[in-house]
Amino acid sequence: MFTRQSGAAGTGWPVCLLLAAFVIGTDDFVIAGVLPEIAAEQGVGEAAAGQLVTVFSITYALAAPVIAVATARWPRKTLIVGGLSVFALINVVTAAAPSYPALMALRVAAALVAASITPAVFGMAGRLAAPGRVGWAMGVVSAGLTVSLFLGVPIGSLLGTWFGWRSTFVAVALLTALVAAASAALLPGLPGAPQTGVRGRLRALTRPALLTCVLGTAMGASGGLLTYTYIGPISHDLSGRGGWMLAVFIGVVGAAGAVGTFAGGRLTDRWGADRALLGAFALLAAAIAALAVIGLAGQGAAPVWLVAAALAVYGFAGWGFSPPMNARVLLLAGDAGTEAVALNTSALYVGVSVAGAVGGGAVALYGGTGAAVAAAAIAAVTLGVMAASVRRFPSAPDRAAPAAADAG
Repeated sequence: MFTRQSGAAGTGWPVCLLLAAFVIGTDDFVIAGVLPEIAAEQGVGEAAAGQLVTVFSITYALAAPVIAVATARWPRKTLIVGGLSVFALINVVTAAAPSYPALMALRVAAALVAASITPAVFGMAGRLAAPGRVGWAMGVVSAGLTVSLFLGVPIGSLLGTWFGWRSTFVAVALLTALVAAASAALLPGLPGAPQTGVRGRLRALTRPALLTCVLGTAMGASGGLLTYTYIGPISHDLSGRGGWMLAVFIGVVGAAGAVGTFAGGRLTDRWGADRALLGAFALLAAAIAALAVIGLAGQGAAPVWLVAAALAVYGFAGWGFSPPMNARVLLLAGDAGTEAVALNTSALYVGVSVAGAVGGGAVALYGGTGAAVAAAAIAAVTLGVMAASVRRFPSAPDRAAPAAADAG
């Protein structure tokens, strides 16, 4: 069993872990903003260029649990700093990639490194957090991912528009190198997991308690990210407004999501992971249901403020469930905490894929309102699944300190 390390951790580690999550998230999502430029330069269609996003997601989803098991005994600081350094190098090479096949191979390489870093960052945050502050630590790391979506990606897209898509990856590489240097200086040294056979770690990941968390994450991401992926047609069909108003709606979701990640962490510490998680899922289901009702009843003429209010609640809850979910996973996983977080993160990418497929079909058949109805149905089922999971497999509050300490 690990002992808690927060006493000697210093004060710089939360910022380092947040920024590590930020650069990984920016690299993951920013390519969507420069796809037209990549397609034009490489002489491929935008659909083909979009496969750069697909291959990253699939690689990450498949590799994260395997890499987490393989690197379980590596010192945490070495894994994170070394991974960030390699990640920066990959982005430098990506900026100079001569062909579309080379870009595809580099996205696979980037996904493999990202899959090794992100779960380790969450696990390290859980181990370094003071007693009663594990939820806050999960919120800090989750905020890095959230802010990357609503700050890093737009900035990267603007760089691509002004200076070409290669400049985007140069910027990501430079920022990643800075984060690696700061992490080398400020992160405390932590050992890897205790010596446990690979078979034992894999067996821990098949516990029903963990698998239901993974299922809940996949389902929650399916409903939640369906709404975000198709926010354009949804908001247009509800309010009749598009153009610059879409940017306002996205900004509302982003601001609320950033607040939600921190609030989700705080509520996890105050209420416990289980109650905070169910509260977040209930609020998410209610917000998406409200969007569906607005679409069905408003006939495309709903007030902008009403749509914006529903999207704000959606953003708050949709990004607020990450801290309690990751905290619950850590509590239930014991020594296999990092591997469990990796599996849970893989489920997130599965949910993204499902959201794209289901949402695309709903929009094609029934427009934006149909997408909102589909997302609401998924969110309602998710709430039921997680309520049953929490009742059957509670993460007792008195297990928080030792389980979080063992989560590396």
